[in-house]
Amino acid sequence: MTRHPPETLILNNQPVPVIWRPSNRTRRLSVRIDPKHQAVIVTYPPNFPRPRALLFLQNQSHWVTSRLTTLNTAPSFAPGSIIPICGAPHTIVHHPHARGGVWLEGTALCVSGEQEFISRRISDFLKNHARSILGQELRTVAQQNNLTPTRLDIRDTSTRWGSCSSSGRIMLSWRLVMAEHAVRHYLIAHELAHLKHMNHSPAFWAFVDTLTPHRKQAEAWLKRHGSQLLSMR
Repeated sequence: MTRHPPETLILNNQPVPVIWRPSNRTRRLSVRIDPKHQAVIVTYPPNFPRPRALLFLQNQSHWVTSRLTTLNTAPSFAPGSIIPICGAPHTIVHHPHARGGVWLEGTALCVSGEQEFISRRISDFLKNHARSILGQELRTVAQQNNLTPTRLDIRDTSTRWGSCSSSGRIMLSWRLVMAEHAVRHYLIAHELAHLKHMNHSPAFWAFVDTLTPHRKQAEAWLKRHGSQLLSMR
């Protein structure tokens, strides 16, 4: 896939960064939001007429700008911000002269050291926390259902919550550790289901529903809150 630098367009009277991505793999134009870079990604067949793509984007301008506005209101990893950890709100508290890096203390996420390093320290803490929490939850669901993933990787992804390779290697976004239990359980079940069905066929979805009761609840939650989690930093 060819990657191009962002182009700024005016949508709904607002400047919006747009990334155009021609792709031989797609047969139709699609528009999605990149929460990490707070930009619009337009994917289209290489010979798709540019005027039609611009018209389509203009017709989606209200949706695009409302989604970007939501991202701009996402809390940051800064003192006083409230972020979710395992679905529960935690207030970031800075202890500049303390030692210990980052630690949980009731409903507070405490951070020591200089302020300029707070965001990175919190990200590192949450990534390690994710390895522990998501790793244990993956093992539990897998063992309960006689499934054997070969490996778990925790990564920082901009658009995907997880994936499963044909070799049984599962990837999960560390940001899932901020989500509530039902969401984590569903997404883990989703990737484990790919060990039996490497597609999204009716058989796959039927198998997902045998692994977790949280599918509808989790999908609704992700639709409302997923973009904000992906944009936090």
